[in-house]
Amino acid sequence: MNRKLTISIDEAVYVGLLATVGRGRIGAFLEGLARPLVVPGHLDAAYSEMAADAGREQAAEEWTEALLSDSHAAW
Repeated sequence: MNRKLTISIDEAVYVGLLATVGRGRIGAFLEGLARPLVVPGHLDAAYSEMAADAGREQAAEEWTEALLSDSHAAW
């Protein structure tokens, strides 16, 4: 269920939000920023979802291995 919330923000912040995310998308943008901070278990679910993505995990492992190789080459 969605709830309507009225907030007051500085005009410069509002103008920046309009320029960055556009009219009609500010609520979703702010919700995306706030959700990980205020919804218990949200990050756990997101991390579990990412870990279940085999392609993403493979790319992350390759990146990590390359990073380690680069750091040893610098010595």
